[in-house]
Amino acid sequence: MTYVLYGDEGSGSGPVEMALAEIGAPVDLRSVPLQGDHQLAADYRRINPMGRVPTLILPDGTVMTELIAILVTLDDRHRDAGLLPPPGSSARAVALRWMALLTGEFYPHVTRWDYPERFIDDPAQAKSLRDRAQEMGREIMRLVEEQALTGPGPYLLGDRFCLTDLVIATLSRWLGGRQWIPGHCPRIEALAQAVAARPACAAIWARHRLASQPT
Repeated sequence: MTYVLYGDEGSGSGPVEMALAEIGAPVDLRSVPLQGDHQLAADYRRINPMGRVPTLILPDGTVMTELIAILVTLDDRHRDAGLLPPPGSSARAVALRWMALLTGEFYPHVTRWDYPERFIDDPAQAKSLRDRAQEMGREIMRLVEEQALTGPGPYLLGDRFCLTDLVIATLSRWLGGRQWIPGHCPRIEALAQAVAARPACAAIWARHRLASQPT
């Protein structure tokens, strides 16, 4: 029942690795360094044609890409781990809403921040594009702070941990978030610290260098 996970430290493979640790499932980690664009290599693109991480290979050989699809599939396969509320419940609907928002809306700004040259013809526009991507990404984090994390905490669903917490916590570190989030989104920061303190997640969180940094 070993999973194969392709990714890199500090990337979207972090939430998947933490989810597998919460499950207690064995995983074979395969490094795809984003530095140097190894995710665009021909060998890797035969596995993931989009040239992105993470990619998860299920024990039966099924290839899974796209973070939200991977996480929901892990919940489907390991319902006893309680990674998401039960199907049909309002709590599950809330968890999926915010997971989809972050993976669908925040992620593209990260791509523009990391690879501005893919979106412009004039290199002189790179800084302007990166600045705007960061600004728009932070608008989404403010939305999560103000509209999603309205309960007693520390997690999205109060004291009940779910997979969406892994997504919120990890993505909050991106676009300069390790310095910016603590001073601007205290509820998100508290959620991130709660995830970082979970026994199954702590070592992975540290290895992915997700700890907050002073401004």
